[in-house]
Amino acid sequence: MIKKYSNATLSEVVDALCEESSYQAVYHMPEHDWPMPSLEVLNEVVERLRSVLFPGYFGNSEIRPETMSYHIGGSLDVVYRLLVEQIMRGRCFFCDGEKQECGKCEEEARELATQFLATLPEIRRLLATDVRAAYVGDPASKSPGETIFCYPSITALTHHRIAHELYKLGVDLIPRIIGEMAHSKTGIDIHPGATIGEHFFIDHGTGTVIGETCVIGRNVRLYQGVTLGAKSFPEDESGKLIKGIARHPIVEDDVTVYSGATILGRVTIGKGATVGGNVWVTGDVEPGARITQQK
Repeated sequence: MIKKYSNATLSEVVDALCEESSYQAVYHMPEHDWPMPSLEVLNEVVERLRSVLFPGYFGNSEIRPETMSYHIGGSLDVVYRLLVEQIMRGRCFFCDGEKQECGKCEEEARELATQFLATLPEIRRLLATDVRAAYVGDPASKSPGETIFCYPSITALTHHRIAHELYKLGVDLIPRIIGEMAHSKTGIDIHPGATIGEHFFIDHGTGTVIGETCVIGRNVRLYQGVTLGAKSFPEDESGKLIKGIARHPIVEDDVTVYSGATILGRVTIGKGATVGGNVWVTGDVEPGARITQQK
């Protein structure tokens, strides 16, 4: 039989959790009365963008060419308004300025949202090449549409290409949230700072990690469990990690990296190279080379 807690016990727990020493390390106080970014709203933004980028697959599945401008225009109008507010919330998350500066931040948020919308044709172009790479590269795929609708690689790359453009514009926090949405859905972890070229495919995908300063060329193919990570984390004189330095691999065009491979540090995997499964790489790989496990 489950015993009921007493009011005294509840009161003690509440008091303990409200002690400054308990909550100080995990509490966020909204600046200038702006709340945190909303996961629900950002999910709506991404879903509306997916319906714009892949019309007929997501959102209204009965969209026709003659009504496409109506549907896309309506979705982008909503995306713009939602995104402006979320950009403001993300900026306020890090803000230490005065409240009178909020008007300037709102103006900048509107400009950033406008600049982001202008990148959507290029995002779609890149995603179309990713869809083609997935279809051509997987013998199990029966059509490009199947990869759009079903493949975790395309889901992760849709989130990433959206997040990457926001990241390049200097939007605070929102790109990372959008990237982590895909991570939780697909098991594919791509930092929004990573630069990824055309015709990119992650086969299966689960457990793949791509770090912030990675640069990936065209026609690159990764398998599940691949890590493109950092080898070391330099510290300053006070022992704090130095942020923003290039610390992840450069993967040139036409490279294939098989499952479980780990590539660490600012190394270059040359054009056309192949890295075998479960290999640990911490140095440059020559163009066209084949790196496999030692027997």
